Amino acid sequence: MWIYEKKLQFPVKIKNPDARLAKIMIEQYGGGDGEIGASLRYLSQRFTMITPQAKAALNDIGTEELAHIEMMGTIVSQLTQGLTEKQIIEAGLDPYYVAHGLGVYPCAANGTPFNTAVLQSKGDPVTDLYEDMAAEMKARSTYDYLLDLTEDPDVIAPLKFLREREIVHFQRFGECLDIVNDHLRENRTVFMAKPEFMMKKC
Repeated sequence: MWIYEKKLQFPVKIKNPDARLAKIMIEQYGGGDGEIGASLRYLSQRFTMITPQAKAALNDIGTEELAHIEMMGTIVSQLTQGLTEKQIIEAGLDPYYVAHGLGVYPCAANGTPFNTAVLQSKGDPVTDLYEDMAAEMKARSTYDYLLDLTEDPDVIAPLKFLREREIVHFQRFGECLDIVNDHLRENRTVFMAKPEFMMKKC
């Protein structure tokens, strides 16, 4: 159960529409390493997580990613407000416009629709947490690239906030991995961080 608070986690107030930026910002909405994938990944993995702390972290971070979906959708929406036909065409946003108008649609910057094949829920707590740490670093890299491509302070501020949250999430998942590994060693379960076959030389 979630309670929706009617405000963004970080304010988004973009004054200048920009079709070029809208075209690339959609990546973190519905791209392979974007916020929709992150939320679905973590909220799915929590069901097979084996410690209360790790399960709570997946629930908390997966929920926060829902807020980040809202932020990225808002960024794209505000960047497209009032665009002219000429601006849409010159930025190469016209294929997107033909398919979706100026609606916010979950896809990558290259137009590929969001696909759940990009995320994993493996059922092995160690595997899933390594997946999550990698996912947070990939998202952080994407925010770095997006920041490289804009000079608009109204866009930069929320992107920097989101980038910082990826780093925090990476750290929390690292802490969860330590807790899970301790739990597995203490209980001698079938899951191991480094199974014997991984330790043998080929």
